[in-house]
Amino acid sequence: MATRVLQSVGNGLNQARNRVRANGQVIVAIRGLSASNNRNREDSWFKSLFVRKVDPRKDAHSHLLAKKEDNNLYKIQFHNVKPECLDAYNKLCEDVLPSIHSDPQYSCELVGTWNTWYGEQDQAVHLWRYRGGYPALTDVMSKLRQNKEFMDYRKERGKMLLSRRNQLLLEFSFWNEPVPRAGPNIYELRTYQLRPGTMIEWGNYWARAIRYRQENDEAVGGFFSQIGNLYMVHHLWAYKDLQSREDTRNAAWQHEGWDEVVYYTVPLIQHMESRIMIPLKTSPLK
Repeated sequence: MATRVLQSVGNGLNQARNRVRANGQVIVAIRGLSASNNRNREDSWFKSLFVRKVDPRKDAHSHLLAKKEDNNLYKIQFHNVKPECLDAYNKLCEDVLPSIHSDPQYSCELVGTWNTWYGEQDQAVHLWRYRGGYPALTDVMSKLRQNKEFMDYRKERGKMLLSRRNQLLLEFSFWNEPVPRAGPNIYELRTYQLRPGTMIEWGNYWARAIRYRQENDEAVGGFFSQIGNLYMVHHLWAYKDLQSREDTRNAAWQHEGWDEVVYYTVPLIQHMESRIMIPLKTSPLK
């Protein structure tokens, strides 16, 4: 009798345990499906943040963003100078570059020439404008190769440099064209390496943003690269001093809409750099 009772109780416990196990498996399965669905929804939402809707275009970025009323091409040069040669390098540039700038046979203009004050040290930056685009650049370089003074300058300059690089740039249509200005000023060159495919988006935001940064006449020029490092943007600003720079930049945040521009353009940037530069005596941008 007792044995039958124990067997009955044991069978009941086994059935209950099996039901609990089965129910647990169903619950786990349901939870697994629910978690999977949630993950799928989350993955879909997360991926949607990075899916760019391509706006079909039938023209190059350079035609959409650059000024159409002129055909200017810009060249920016970065020369890293041996520290002990910087003064001699500056003197050499002051002796030669203005003569090229003022000679009518060369369809180019020296926009500005600087030494970096804060940023990369012992560095010179030169910005040239070629009126007439690539043909003007080709013509100028061809003529300079026949110019003994310039070739001697290049030979002497080579002894003073650690490295050099350049870029060819176009000017954003919504920026002012750089023109000579009186000094004394300091200049800030802000350089942005954008993610590929975002140049149009950058231009759309800055076409609205530039009006917030012109009240103190600080906007000098805005450019984007065509040859050299690509998807690179350079903004050139002028200030009386570092405190003026700080005050002017802070004032931009008082304008409704500036915060939105910053919010939407920051994700377009891969890398950014700021140089504070001092103009040389012969720079048209003083």
